[in-house]
Amino acid sequence: MLRRLLAALRDLEIRTRPEHPDLTAALSRRWDELPAHVKGPRQMLGTRTAGCEGTHGVFPRCDLACTPCYHARSANAVRTDGAHTVAEIDRQFAYLRARRGPGQYAQLIGGEVTLLDAEDHARALTALHAHERKPMSMSHGDFDYTYLAALALDPRTAAPRFRHLSFAGHFDSMMFGRRGLRRPPDEASLHPFRQAFCDMFARLEREHGVTSYLAHNMTVTPRNLGEVAEVVRACRDMGFRMFSFQPAAFIGNEARWKDEYRSCSGDDVWAEIERGVGARLHFRALQIGDERCNRTAYGAFVGERYVPLLDEDDPRDEAALVAFVRAFGGLDFAAARGLVAVRVLRGVARHPVIVPRALGAARRFTRRAGGPRALLRSPPRPVTYVMHSFMDARHVRPAWTALRAGRHEDPDPEIQETIDRLRACSYAMSHPEEDVLVPACAQHSVLDPLENRALLDLLGPHVGAGERVRAADGPST
Repeated sequence: MLRRLLAALRDLEIRTRPEHPDLTAALSRRWDELPAHVKGPRQMLGTRTAGCEGTHGVFPRCDLACTPCYHARSANAVRTDGAHTVAEIDRQFAYLRARRGPGQYAQLIGGEVTLLDAEDHARALTALHAHERKPMSMSHGDFDYTYLAALALDPRTAAPRFRHLSFAGHFDSMMFGRRGLRRPPDEASLHPFRQAFCDMFARLEREHGVTSYLAHNMTVTPRNLGEVAEVVRACRDMGFRMFSFQPAAFIGNEARWKDEYRSCSGDDVWAEIERGVGARLHFRALQIGDERCNRTAYGAFVGERYVPLLDEDDPRDEAALVAFVRAFGGLDFAAARGLVAVRVLRGVARHPVIVPRALGAARRFTRRAGGPRALLRSPPRPVTYVMHSFMDARHVRPAWTALRAGRHEDPDPEIQETIDRLRACSYAMSHPEEDVLVPACAQHSVLDPLENRALLDLLGPHVGAGERVRAADGPST
C-alpha cells in the first residue's frame, strides 16, 4: 500500500510539473541540434516547442488541382484507404511521442483529408490524441456540413465525440476544381466560400457545443500577390484565428510550375500582409526556427486596431518573454484548467520574476491598445499571422544528401543556406524505419515521389469509384 501511495504521489508530482520530463528532454535535444545562428533569447524552438509535426504517405490524393502543388505528381494516382491512414498514424506518432514528448501540434496532412470517410477521419484524430498530439486537419475546405457533423458527432448517440476541432482551410485563386467555382478569376470571388467554411464550424458550435480553431492558408504567387492585402482585410472577421501565407516555391509537381515564383520575395509578401492588417507585424518579437523559413506575429484586434502582443523593439518585452520561457517552458495551456492552474503556480514558484515581468508586458499591451477603456469597449480578439517560405527542390536535394552524410558545411552558398535552414526546420515528418525526423521541404522534394510509388504497390491505384458528387454552383454549406 505504501508503495502504491508513493507511486501515486510521484505520478502526481510529474503531472503537475510545468513540463513533462519527456518534453524537457526533447526540448534540450532540439536546442542542441539547432545551428548557432538561430539560437537566441527569442527562439521558441527547443525552449517552448519541439516543433510542429505532419503526417506523410497516409492519403496523398487530392481532388482539386493547384498551381503550384507541393506534392509529387504521382500523389493523385494512389487510392485513399482509411485503415492504412490510421495504422500509419500510429506508427509515425508513436515514434514522435518517443522523440518529442507530449503536447506537440500535429497536422493531419498529405492530400485532401476529407477524402477519408468521416469515420476514418475521426479514427485518425483519435489516434493522434492517443499519442498526446494536438491535431489540425488540413483541407481545401470544399466539403459540406453533413461531413463535418458526421466527423464531430458519434453516429450512435449523435453526441459530440470531440469537444474541439482544429481545421485549416486552403483558399486561393490558384486552386482549380472547387464546386461552384472551378476556375476562380480572382481572390475576391472566393470570399463566399471562405465565409461558408467558417459558418459550418459556427453552426457546429451553436448546435452541438463543439468549439473550433480555424486557420486560413493561402499560396502566394506573382499572380495574386497584389490581392493579399484585400484577402486579409475581407476575411478578418469571418472566424479565422490564424492566417498563414506560403510564397510559392519550385517544389513538388513540376508540371504545375507556371510562374517565375522568385520574382517576389518573402519581404514583398509580408508587406502585403501588413498592408491588409493596417499595422506593423512584430514577427521578430519571438522566433520559431529560421526567420528565412518562418515569420509569426501574435497579436489581437481591439476594435479596428491590431495590437502586437509583444513589441520587438522593446527590451522589456524580450525580458518578459525570457522570464515566461524560464518559468513555464513547454507548459500546455490547453490542458484541464485545474491542472494548468497547478502547473502555473509551480512555474511561478520556480521563477517568480515572471510576475512583475508579465504585469509589465500586460500594461504595455494595454497602452498600445488605447488604454483600459478601449479594452473594455472591445475585448481583444486574438489573430495570428504567419508566413512559411518553402525552399526550392534543386537546393534541398543536395543539402539533404549532405545532412544524411553528416556534413553541415558546403562550399556552395545556396546549398549552405539550405543546410542551415533544414537544420533549423520547425516542421518535421516521422520516419521510424530509419530513426529520423525529416524536414517538410526534404519530404516533398526527395521522399514523396518514392513513397507514392510504394503506396501504389501497397494500396493500388485510385480508379475514381465513390467520388463525391460535385454541385454545379454555389459554395458548399
